[in-house]
Amino acid sequence: MASFRPPADVARAAAQALKTRRSLPASRRGGTAVGVRRAAQLSQRYPVSLDTIKRMASFFARHEKSPGSAEARKDKTSKAAQAWGLWGGNAGRRWAAKILREEGL
Repeated sequence: MASFRPPADVARAAAQALKTRRSLPASRRGGTAVGVRRAAQLSQRYPVSLDTIKRMASFFARHEKSPGSAEARKDKTSKAAQAWGLWGGNAGRRWAAKILREEGL
């Protein structure tokens, strides 16, 4: 099965989101347990499967157009920004889309 090593910019975005999340009180932390696990994987640049790349693309597609999400992501401590960053942020979105194109999906 093919696997893909996250690029440095994806790892940085995920690591920053984890750092931001840890710095906030529990009531202000964004993301799900799955998102936190994904960020740990991406920030360490562990290889991810094509299935995971598909899940990343699906996450970004679902949340890109959420009402107010683009505005909320401008505040790096917002729950929306944290969740977006946990999945690799804009760099993760570009990377997942690139892999899907290259794989013909």
